[in-house]
Amino acid sequence: MNPIYLDHAATTPVHPEVLEAMLPFYTAFFGNPSSTHSFGRATRTALNRFRDAMAKSLGCLPAELIYTSGGTESNNMAIFGIMNANKDGKKHIITTEIEHHAVLHPCERLESLGYEVTYLPVGPTGLIQIEDVEAAIRPDTALISMMYVNNEVGTIQPIEQVGHLARSRQIPFHVDAVQALGKLPLNVSELPVDLMSFSAHKIYGPKGAGALFVSKNTRLTPHVFGGAQERKRRAGTENVAAIAGFAKALEVTLPMMDSMQSKVAEFRRLMISILEQQLGFDSFTINGHKEQCIPHILNISFPGIQTETLLMNLDLEEVAAASGSACTSGSLEVSHVLQAMKLPENVTASAVRFSFGMGNSKEQIETAAQKIATIVKRLRTI
Repeated sequence: MNPIYLDHAATTPVHPEVLEAMLPFYTAFFGNPSSTHSFGRATRTALNRFRDAMAKSLGCLPAELIYTSGGTESNNMAIFGIMNANKDGKKHIITTEIEHHAVLHPCERLESLGYEVTYLPVGPTGLIQIEDVEAAIRPDTALISMMYVNNEVGTIQPIEQVGHLARSRQIPFHVDAVQALGKLPLNVSELPVDLMSFSAHKIYGPKGAGALFVSKNTRLTPHVFGGAQERKRRAGTENVAAIAGFAKALEVTLPMMDSMQSKVAEFRRLMISILEQQLGFDSFTINGHKEQCIPHILNISFPGIQTETLLMNLDLEEVAAASGSACTSGSLEVSHVLQAMKLPENVTASAVRFSFGMGNSKEQIETAAQKIATIVKRLRTI
């Protein structure tokens, strides 16, 4: 049997066209883009071409795009860069309880240094309330940081509303768009955002490549020193091969975004339908917002069965799924996202995330759903 990969929210396989675009920068075009000789100039020209193309796709100026090693670094750069650049003595940050740890841990670090952080609560669907954001704003609020799409339950946050509120109060607004890129239309010149984080390996690009949009009107201090790369905002020789892959991944995925979302929405409906037929409507719970969500993420709880037990049995059947964020799914801790949603313990302790992608087929989803149902029946009998 061929393994079935249903963990695309953790990472996606590299698209063949992406790999093909990367290979020349390991062989023919290996020069350091900071070198002034012909080898370096050729690589620099390519790097500028990639930046121009990506900026056009994202709706920003090329100078507003900083290359990073991924979403985690982009988030760290945004948070520490804004807070360190603040000259007004403001030491308050607003974020949410359900952020990725790449945002929560930097905020916790800043708290240990004397900053104050307000963690906004969410409802049982994982959605924040704009009233809570407004109530949390203080005279010393220096940054609002929030994810666009939750990586565990797929809930889409009201980014435009929050952004307009932040603009009205002249507060920089950072958005973690790692799970939104390639799934939602993103034009940073039209969205009321000041900073936005991206990652290549969520859209069939390579791991180790990311980007941070920083509006030309936003002050940001560098967090890595030692060179003048990226307009002195992020030192270190650029990973040109990975950036080439990132640019190609955007080129490949953006034109098919609508059709791909329709495809994974059908996968979602199909899996739910088969589970309802095999297990009964009341035998499982779908976590997250029913309408305001991204279709490629499906988080389901099977009360009475421990998450790790179900994942182990799925793995034995060669079905790959996850308990939540790939950065924490190796631990036995219950998801902080589901806990923040204040779901019952039997729901939080039995949740599994299935996430669909380009390589999946209807037949795979049918097979996986049947296997899930069989495993759940067997475990509940035991």
